[in-house]
Amino acid sequence: MLMFSYHAEGHDYTKRKILLIYLMISLGIAYHFENEIEKTLAHAFQNIDDTIANEHDLYTISIFFWVFRTYGYNMSADAFKRFKGDDGKFMDSLTKDAKGMLSLYEAAHLRTTRDYIMDEALSFTTKHMDSLAGRSSSHLSRLKQNALGLSQHWNMEILVAMEYISFYEQEKDHDETLLKFSKLNFKLLQLIYLKELKMVTKWYKELDFASKLPPYFRDRVVELHFFVISMYFEPHFSSARIMLTKFVTAEIIIDDTFDRYASMSESESLAKSLERWAPDKDMDKQPDYLKFVFKFILDVFKDFEREVGSEGRSYIVKSTVEEFKILVKANLDLAKWAQIAHVPSFEDYMVVGELEVSWYASMAGTFMGMGHIAMKEAYEWLKSRPKLIQAISINGRLMNDMTGFEDDMSRGYVTNGINCYMKQYGVTKAEAYKELHKMRVHNDKIVNGELLTTKDVPRRVLKQAINCARMANVAYGYGEGLTHPEGKIKDYIVSLYLDLIRL
Repeated sequence: MLMFSYHAEGHDYTKRKILLIYLMISLGIAYHFENEIEKTLAHAFQNIDDTIANEHDLYTISIFFWVFRTYGYNMSADAFKRFKGDDGKFMDSLTKDAKGMLSLYEAAHLRTTRDYIMDEALSFTTKHMDSLAGRSSSHLSRLKQNALGLSQHWNMEILVAMEYISFYEQEKDHDETLLKFSKLNFKLLQLIYLKELKMVTKWYKELDFASKLPPYFRDRVVELHFFVISMYFEPHFSSARIMLTKFVTAEIIIDDTFDRYASMSESESLAKSLERWAPDKDMDKQPDYLKFVFKFILDVFKDFEREVGSEGRSYIVKSTVEEFKILVKANLDLAKWAQIAHVPSFEDYMVVGELEVSWYASMAGTFMGMGHIAMKEAYEWLKSRPKLIQAISINGRLMNDMTGFEDDMSRGYVTNGINCYMKQYGVTKAEAYKELHKMRVHNDKIVNGELLTTKDVPRRVLKQAINCARMANVAYGYGEGLTHPEGKIKDYIVSLYLDLIRL
């Protein structure tokens, strides 16, 4: 069932393999077979046109498109022209195929800026999605509702697996062996995550933030570990997740210190000391809480140096430190604007805000625990500010500002992207939200396009980028998920850490 033959003949056999690959991705077990999958897709893509020439099943074509694009193969969206009528529109008869419509909806989320037919596909499927409920089984309806909330392409892989295992179990034609393997795999992951959480919680408690800092910081170590899982959910990245949880804790402490508590003189002193990466006389004069923040940051990176230095990869920590310094400077720049209630132009704000939202630093942080997968070329690529990361970072900034606007304004923090756009263009809040949403959609298309064309770093490095975007979508898809983790985020955490899957 799980064996691959790369050179077996026959289009039907190839179709079965591609559908199986999609199933394994959705169930969260594809990482066990990555080499086999890569070879299978490389071989299958050589004959893709012949394989699908006489295929008129919407589900099959959509899954082909989704799988090949997910793995970096630029399958043409023209394959969907066969589902259009003489009027140039998608045929109404397609709406009778609930599973096919859902798969087309999912495939449409891998569209690029030139895939106009996929724009039409997304509009078509979204319009008819609610009407499919009466033609669907209850478990397919639940899967559809989950997709409407967040498509598979933009969702955390572990959450997709959690939802899809439940769906697959209720499919009448499910493979019992595959289902059992998926459940065992998921429970193993849950147990590993619990072990990691115990370790990072112990580390966090020993630092005793509550007694060392005023109550301005977000006490969110569990939520941080949950979001870190989005970057790499596989078991062999356990040490990387622990390391990254510590790293993003440092990012959050910096963000909250500049954004919510420190005076301007304190902010400038902290930024100056972190730029030097050493204390100075001015820091000696600062309050104890600020000295603690500074020492905490340096100590965290010393721990990283000890962990990766033995591998001969000290340059990785140095490169990450440089990205962290850029993040600190951006925090200071925004703090200066906020201090005087300055509302810059939207363009000027985004130049600084894109850096302050921390995706560049976070990407560098993810590389530290990846061993020889992320070598110097990965950091050089990140340093060049590739279009892929720019689009993800800009979207992170937009989502942060859209979900945090009311909170920002309620505490007098006017330096917000929504506010900047409203002032510059003289529009209402609703109009500003609409325009920023358009920017987000366009940037998603850029991300998809860059994932297909970027060839100068390993695919796993590119996957870290899309995983970063997935984390943002989950974090901001239901409000400001880190600041206010109640509701959906809390439900996810309970399901992942407390409700162990039944075998």
